[in-house]
Amino acid sequence: MPEITTAERAGVGLDGLPRPTEDRVVVLPNAVVLLDGATSPTPRERDGGWHSRHLAEQLARTGGLHGDLADDLAAAITRLRDEHGLVPGDAPSSTVAVARWTDTTVDVLVLADSPVVVFADDGAHVVADTRLRDLRGRVDRITDWRNREGGWWVAEADPAAAHRAVRRTWPRHEVRAVLLATDGVACGVDDYGLFTDWREVAEITSKNGPEAVLDAIRVAESGDPDRTKWRRSKVHDDQALAFVRFR
Repeated sequence: MPEITTAERAGVGLDGLPRPTEDRVVVLPNAVVLLDGATSPTPRERDGGWHSRHLAEQLARTGGLHGDLADDLAAAITRLRDEHGLVPGDAPSSTVAVARWTDTTVDVLVLADSPVVVFADDGAHVVADTRLRDLRGRVDRITDWRNREGGWWVAEADPAAAHRAVRRTWPRHEVRAVLLATDGVACGVDDYGLFTDWREVAEITSKNGPEAVLDAIRVAESGDPDRTKWRRSKVHDDQALAFVRFR
């Protein structure tokens, strides 16, 4: 079993008030999964936190991810849909980031905007699904393009989305570590420029723990309470980070 460290922190709502996190970290015997929930286009009592929590339970139900990752995710989405009567196109959703290891490989799956960074012998490799980011600013209603051709894909109530994920595989002996992050952490690299690159994030995590990364982002956001330096919907987003060290 590799060494695994994680950190999670709730953000605030659109009204600026504290509320429970919609991010989830799931540590399985052979994998780590990160999820970031999003409320449905027509909000009701089942919000993004409900979806990420229940999808996490479905992924953990078998005690590990042992088959094709897209098939395993599709099966979890199907079970969640059937057990709770979710309707495709009108249900809450979650991003999914997975790092799974076997004796011979490290397998990565990313669906929507929660990246995975693989630190291998030949450098750092970012596995990211940029389809949602690419559409922002180009279309009026981003939710109209969810889980459709030419749009972006996320774990909702249609299991076909699982097979639209971005996937990569490495020989296990080449991988030193893997870092998984929700967008409340990835913004520190991609949007704020607080860190030179993901290597610096890994170095801070290794030296001071993952909470130090979350702290740096929160301090920066607190210095921009009006969201003028960095345009964003909330002052603080939920944060989740997991760091898997193989050697």
